[in-house]
Amino acid sequence: MKKPVAAPHRVESIAALHRMLGLPKPQHPLVSVVHNCDVQLIKETFPASLLLGFYKISFLNDLKGKIRYGQGYYDFDEGGMVFVAANQVLTVADDADAYEGINLFLHPDFLQSYPLAAKIRQYDFFSYAANEALHLSAREKDAVVGIFNSIEAELEERIDDFSQDVIISQIELLLTYSRRFYKRQFTTRKAVNHDLLAKLESVLDAYFANSLALTQGLPTVQYLAEQLHLSPHYLSDMLRHLTGQNAQQHIHERVIAKAKEALSTSNLSVGEIAWSLGFEHSQSFNRFFKKKTNTSPLAYRRSFN
Repeated sequence: MKKPVAAPHRVESIAALHRMLGLPKPQHPLVSVVHNCDVQLIKETFPASLLLGFYKISFLNDLKGKIRYGQGYYDFDEGGMVFVAANQVLTVADDADAYEGINLFLHPDFLQSYPLAAKIRQYDFFSYAANEALHLSAREKDAVVGIFNSIEAELEERIDDFSQDVIISQIELLLTYSRRFYKRQFTTRKAVNHDLLAKLESVLDAYFANSLALTQGLPTVQYLAEQLHLSPHYLSDMLRHLTGQNAQQHIHERVIAKAKEALSTSNLSVGEIAWSLGFEHSQSFNRFFKKKTNTSPLAYRRSFN
């Protein structure tokens, strides 16, 4: 009989997390900078997973699982960053206490009345998987650590009417740098990502060749991401950088290509083609095809006769 999996331990406040980590009370109830070397957790009693009611942005000096391609590594050795959104489950690794690094804990309430409260949801890397961490060069590391240090100094040296504005501006700078560095990472991993793109094409080919569309409908971004062992957002961002299209657009392009092939080379009816591609109703297929090609399926077929 399988041992039941314990539900994640919910942590609503940064102060509660500090207590769990054996740390003093935070300087500010809604934002905190924590160095891993200061943490004094008891492994035997610490939960296996947490559900934090706030954001966690971490810089770690050692990130394992570096991607290798050919004879070279496309990531850097200066550590990297991991982002966890509020109310996202965080699994605690067995060797978590072995990593040196800095963590920024940020409660959503700290952002209220600032544009960043809405803008922070637009940073897709908060939903990337742990193996899609941001690897940094030495220069990038210096920039990131400098921001962490600036936020920490602001919290320790002064809490006044300007503190929140200063910290918010530093967080915005950190997120802007992170977006820039991720774009650089997609470039430095270009050879690896081209291999992923080829595998994605194979997954889509197999999906239609094995008639999975008949039982599962149109292929989804979630399905492709699972087959490639990536998170959906990382897959879309990687594809957008390589091809200019996100994952959903890539799927639609492949469906249109399959539809055109069937319309021009087979005697299947439009309804049969729609069904084979995962559409429940031919009307839905007609609207989809016309929206993507500016012509109807029948008109496209007639152009070959």
